[in-house]
Amino acid sequence: MRSPGVGGWGRFGGMSIVSREQRDQYHSEGYMILPGVIPPDLLQMLREECSYYLGYYDSMMDSKGVQTEGITHRGKRYFINNRYRLSQRLWQFLFSPLMAEVAEATVGATAYLFHEQWVVKGAEQGMKFSWHQDSGYVKWYDPTTQHRPYVTCWCTLDDVSEENGTVYVLPHSRGGTKDRIIDHFKEEGTNDLIGYTGNDPGDPVIVPAGSIVAFDSYLLHRSGPNKTNRMRRIYLPQYSGEPILRPDGKPWAMATPFLKDGKVIYNHAEDTAERFGPFPQKMAA
Repeated sequence: MRSPGVGGWGRFGGMSIVSREQRDQYHSEGYMILPGVIPPDLLQMLREECSYYLGYYDSMMDSKGVQTEGITHRGKRYFINNRYRLSQRLWQFLFSPLMAEVAEATVGATAYLFHEQWVVKGAEQGMKFSWHQDSGYVKWYDPTTQHRPYVTCWCTLDDVSEENGTVYVLPHSRGGTKDRIIDHFKEEGTNDLIGYTGNDPGDPVIVPAGSIVAFDSYLLHRSGPNKTNRMRRIYLPQYSGEPILRPDGKPWAMATPFLKDGKVIYNHAEDTAERFGPFPQKMAA
């Protein structure tokens, strides 16, 4: 299924999935919604990979004897990041023509993979996630950062609703965040960073499995708890228009080349952590 109002052939092969209206909304309000654009075979692959990494992460936490690690809370909420090089298949989605079109429409003709992670809410006990900007997490660890917004691609592995903890967005015109990163504070107990405490509830995103919600890293967003008896699974690649560097000059997360001058330049054989990150670093408390 392609997004309503989209027609013609895309620059990266296949039908175009991003309309002029969607592109304009992203650059003015900070987000766009692409319903049902992930092909069934890729969607099934993402679900299988997610199941593997959930089991892997539970085993890792059990071996450490912990129930919480950072903002991950076992059985309730998972953030499992930067594992794609351990998979034989994930790179085929991350650097696909589909994601090339989304990256070009948002961050431009030059793009790098900045970060990727699974974001999963457990059945019936899946926790909320507080109002924040994704760039707020970068600024928390590097207060001097001056990076341009990168794009977060919120890829739904399940139908999402208000009942199972979908994302709520606060458009730039209401949040006043088009050109700035807000100072965040850490919430005790959850370890969430919070960037907004106002009364606007935001707009819930209700889309089927296989959709992509693309939003820039300055956009305020949150998600509610999962009150259903099934997990809510999201795969979340992030792309930047330029390497986002930390004070020591190394990439803050990753800077894996994807697009240059509107062409895919990703080379799987040359993709190593030693070349493109993530690099070890000492995080602030």
